[in-house]
Order: sequence, then structure tokens, then C-alpha cells
Amino acid sequence: MKKVRKAERIAAIVNILTENPNQVFTLTYFCQMFNCVKSTISDDIDGVKEVFKSYELGTIETISGAAGGVYYNPLMSRDQMLEFTGQLSEQLSDPSRIIPGGYLYTNDLLYCPKTCSKIGNALASLFKDVDIDYVITVETKGIPIAMMTARVLNKPMVVVRNKSKLTDGTVIYMNYMSSSGHMIKTMCLSTKAVKKGSKVLFIDDFMKAGGTAKGIIELMQEFECEVVGVGVLMATKQPIQKLYHSHKSLLLLSEIDEKNKNVYIKTAL
Repeated sequence: MKKVRKAERIAAIVNILTENPNQVFTLTYFCQMFNCVKSTISDDIDGVKEVFKSYELGTIETISGAAGGVYYNPLMSRDQMLEFTGQLSEQLSDPSRIIPGGYLYTNDLLYCPKTCSKIGNALASLFKDVDIDYVITVETKGIPIAMMTARVLNKPMVVVRNKSKLTDGTVIYMNYMSSSGHMIKTMCLSTKAVKKGSKVLFIDDFMKAGGTAKGIIELMQEFECEVVGVGVLMATKQPIQKLYHSHKSLLLLSEIDEKNKNVYIKTAL
């Protein structure tokens, strides 16, 4: 095998680590890839680590020990999160987003890969110290940001459906109260979706009264699993007393004034 130049090694290492956030790669893995000794790879990684630190691109974390290992942690700093949520609140405060009935149009942001990736990164950053086994969400608008959150945390994602499909196999159903409190809805999940005793993080795009979060908690109890965190892109200021109050959100929606064409949103951090 031909000798691999330092620049080539670094480019490959950066690509591998950033494409697989929070996945540990041993130094041996890179040694075999580039046909070099561990000290060479360690020097390369130290250089990459300094660059990422200087430009606030996330962190390159190393694991000591006989085998040794390295992984990329893309979590945002508080300043980065404040800057991003400030930009989001400005975008969402555009009066042209108001939909008849007092709703807000968000699909363009939720389904934009670049924006959605940053939302997932920010939500994952809120739960960086929480031990989880799965990221769980409900169809449909919560799926993109839950997927991006799961990618950052390097955890599998589970989608709770409104009704089952043939490919789900045996499912468990749960009735829950809608956010308005005037309608009972149904959610279901395949019995094969999560393992007994797992810890899950619930991610959704929006929370009003917390009915969906409460329903997820009760559904997970049927699976003998624990919801250890609830994160949403945006929560409403009212009602203050929600059915689930220990959530974390990126944005706080105070009011949608349909008559005067005003939207009042600010960062929740």
C-alpha cells in the first residue's frame, strides 16, 4: 500500500468522524486504513482537535486506554444555540406565516435539511448529559427533527403512529387527550419497536398543553420503558400549567395575533 500523505489522512479522518457523530473509532481502525503507527494517527487527531476547537465546530473527543479511540461530538455551545434560536425566532415571526385559524406555517423549516439538522443538533445539546437508548417521536412533523437529534446522539429513532400498518406486527394502542383538551386521539407502537427497560427521549416539533407528551409517557409505561426527557422545537406560553411540565424547548410562542398580523416568539434558552 502506498504511503498516505498527512493532508490526505486528516481529510479522511475528518470526513469519517463528522459523518458518524458520537460513534467511537479506535486508533487501530485508522492505523489499518492508512498503514501507519498509532503515534502518527494521534498527531493527526491532535491537529484536527485544535482546529475544531478554534473554529467552534464541535469537539473531537479521545478515549484513553489500551485500544484508544476517538469520536466527534457536534453539540452546540450555549452561544451558538442562542444565535441559532434567535435566527429561528426571527424567521418564524414573519407575519406571512400566519395561517387562518391562528396557526403558524413551519413546514419549510422542518423539512429543510440544513435547518432541520441544526434544530436536531440544538435539541441534542439540551440533553447531552442524559443517558438514553432511543429517540422517540410521533408522526408526522416531529419526524425530521427527531431523526436529526437521533443522528447527533447516535441512537435509533422510533416513530409512534396514529394507526398501525401491516408491517408493524403486534401493536399496543394508547388513547390520549389532545392539546385543546376537547378531543381524544389514539397512538400506537409495535411491540418490537423498543426493548423492555429502555430509556427514551421524546422529541416533537410543538407543545401546547403537553397532551402528546403525557400520552407518550403512558405508552412507554406499557412497554416498561422510561421517558427521561422531552424536547420540543417550540412550546406555547399558555397554558402555563401543562400536562407535562418538565420539557425543554428551543423557542417560546407567546401569541399569534391573527387580526393585527403579529407573531410573538422568542428563544426559550
